[in-house]
Amino acid sequence: MDLKIYRKDAYYSYTLGAFPTIELLKHHPQDVLKIIVHSSFKNQEILNLIADLKGNKEMIINDKLINKLCQKDNCYIVGIFKKYSSHLDINNDHIVLYNPSNMGNVGTILRSALGFNIKDVAIIKPGVDIFDPKVLRSAMGAFFSLNIEYFDSYESYVRKFPDHQKITFMLKAKETLQNKRFENVKTSLIFGNEATGLPEELLNEHSLLISHSQAIDSLNLPNAVSIALYEFAKQKNRNFQ
Repeated sequence: MDLKIYRKDAYYSYTLGAFPTIELLKHHPQDVLKIIVHSSFKNQEILNLIADLKGNKEMIINDKLINKLCQKDNCYIVGIFKKYSSHLDINNDHIVLYNPSNMGNVGTILRSALGFNIKDVAIIKPGVDIFDPKVLRSAMGAFFSLNIEYFDSYESYVRKFPDHQKITFMLKAKETLQNKRFENVKTSLIFGNEATGLPEELLNEHSLLISHSQAIDSLNLPNAVSIALYEFAKQKNRNFQ
């Protein structure tokens, strides 16, 4: 295959670095196309692990191709894989990201989601391309353990999951996260775009504010999501083992 710098319309994407490539091999071996290794990479333990996980998938040494795909990133192992689709589990709690636009933020949120045992993430279009290597790298391998599904609108998400309790995080909310007691029901935690937040009409849902000092105007999106997930997980007594 003639590998090129990532394009959204390509049928494949790639992981940059050893750890995300290992997670790809563990969780989506059927989608792996090829593993590329830089000749200067000498960690035999990692090379042996990749060799064990890859099965009959091709592993080659190609410094020029590594440098081409990684560009300015420092990486020595690249995993090439076919893009795939996944769907949210109706029996799980969800994170809903409304029009997220920053690839690094989305990757960080995916990592936090898995860290707090939420494995289903909805993205309301328009939103970032989740297969962009920048998203994959900032997710640090968490991407491959999650169900991620795009929706054309918030309404289409609600139609598919009408029984989930919808919790929106908004600066104009009257109730604070610190005072919220989450019910023992399937829940959707909904967060807005980094710059514009959520539409005003979503104040009609059960809305929460993460209160903080007046020294700042707001928290950045990954921090807000992580704080909300921590409190949610603590109340739900999630097992982090």
